[in-house]
Amino acid sequence: MEKHTFLVLDFGSQLTQLIARRLRELGYYSEIHPYNLSLEKIKALKPVGIILSGGPNSVYEEGAPYRPVKELLDLAPLLGICYGMQLIAKDLGGVVEKSSHREYGFNRIQWSQSAGLQETSQKVWMSHGDIVRQPPAGCQVIATSEGNHPAAMKGERILSLQFHPEVAHTEQGEKILQYYAQNMCRVEPDWRAPQIAELLQEQVRQKAGATDHVLVGLSGGVDSSVVATLLTRALGPERVHCVFVNNGLLRQNEFRDVMAQYEKIGLNVKGVDATGEFLTALKGLSDPEQKRKAIGRVFIEIFEKSMDPQWPIKWLAQGTLYPDVIESVSFHGGPSQTIKSHHNVGGLPEKMKLGLIEPVRELFKDEVRRVGAELGLPAEMLGRHPFPGPGLAIRIMGEVTEPDLQVLREADHIFISHLREKKLYDKIWQAFCVLLPVKTVGVQGDGRTYDKVLALRAVTSSDGMTADWYPFEFEFMRDVSNEITNKVHGVNRVVYDVTSKPPGTIEWE
Repeated sequence: MEKHTFLVLDFGSQLTQLIARRLRELGYYSEIHPYNLSLEKIKALKPVGIILSGGPNSVYEEGAPYRPVKELLDLAPLLGICYGMQLIAKDLGGVVEKSSHREYGFNRIQWSQSAGLQETSQKVWMSHGDIVRQPPAGCQVIATSEGNHPAAMKGERILSLQFHPEVAHTEQGEKILQYYAQNMCRVEPDWRAPQIAELLQEQVRQKAGATDHVLVGLSGGVDSSVVATLLTRALGPERVHCVFVNNGLLRQNEFRDVMAQYEKIGLNVKGVDATGEFLTALKGLSDPEQKRKAIGRVFIEIFEKSMDPQWPIKWLAQGTLYPDVIESVSFHGGPSQTIKSHHNVGGLPEKMKLGLIEPVRELFKDEVRRVGAELGLPAEMLGRHPFPGPGLAIRIMGEVTEPDLQVLREADHIFISHLREKKLYDKIWQAFCVLLPVKTVGVQGDGRTYDKVLALRAVTSSDGMTADWYPFEFEFMRDVSNEITNKVHGVNRVVYDVTSKPPGTIEWE
């Protein structure tokens, strides 16, 4: 039986991939295409439903991505999300305008008409500055936000939402998507994904062929570790050459501990100490984009130098994830904005001597962890908090120096140790310290100090696309702050970051 296809048109949202992912998790096959996909190609896909994604633009500004809504409505029921809702409203004769009250992060909406939910009040995740002031003819507002703005509207073949049902922080978002699929598109779940580890291994074999060797750049994190194991299983250890680089930007004792783990799980791994090269490349750089690009350049140089001339290396493999890609480039050709480059995405040199293999490029962190579990990797490796490829370089605001790195390592060790001691580590998606380029006056040992400020960051998330700060108890925060200011020389003040994503990103740089 032919599977039903849901078409997601990408208008540049950072969350577009999540829409397709949620639908697939519910058992509905979905594909993402650019918003300007030709009408002929859309008709060829025979979509049972068409979803218009969010995006960074305003529908009324010059150059904003535009798609005639009527031609899509003639083909299938529409679901508009954020920008998609505004485009539907404006193109069908409604009124959209900029709001004086922007809505980012958590919001509570009130339903006046059900969209598959029993509740009349619901917590949702929003990220918008424009609002629908007047719905088009044939549509009515069925939910409003705390600011009394339209949060959802419905027509005969239209469901539009100003919030994001695809993110984990929206309560019962999957039920709303289910309602759209079953009640409006009139289809039942009919798609199941194959075992993803087996599928990825087969894709690697097809790309690398029967003889090509692969160089794997290991960062010490979950993603590259899973990729290295995946490739080793697919091609054999004699064809997969792993390099773990000590870039001088790792956490306390990390190089030693992670090397031991890699050897234990059977990777063909070589450790390289390139601390000097990285710190030299970072000297004088304070802009985060310049730091990321410098680190990406040196990584490639070190990997290429690490190759034995006798190895027929044709490919460089990396643990690039979808959240890395969508923050750096538009994954599906939509008009998304670059939030920041990643050393293994936007930061790669233009000319490389090797081809690129990124088997988990379309996956999220939790999906990669599931792949790792399928491959039998130990829980302590898979459960590690995400750690950025540029390491502590992007957790030092400003120029990176060895004294500041030492301060950050000591503070980070104290913070993480407290999380483990209180059994909070596994409840938190990511936790770390940030050293700020700000000095404040303090009193330590009855004397005046003028030292730096350290920020603590801890967030909850399921996939890294959205996140909320973790509500620590007061005593925990006091204990961590006291130990850091007492034991870490160079810090006399500790603050806690209570910003969600959006509007912030998880990392500061």
